[in-house]
Amino acid sequence: MLVLSRYVEESIMIGDDIEIIVSEVRGKKVKLAIKAPENVKIFRKEIYNSPNTSKKN
Repeated sequence: MLVLSRYVEESIMIGDDIEIIVSEVRGKKVKLAIKAPENVKIFRKEIYNSPNTSKKN
């Protein structure tokens, strides 16, 4: 696991085409913006682990 510190409006890149941006911090909550190609599916973990979530194409 890689742990990074970022300030608001700073970002990290995953590969060449996925960018995760810290858009807001309020207390213990962090709001993230994610730029990724349309074919990349993005789920919150609790939704991803749900038996009702279709992870197929």
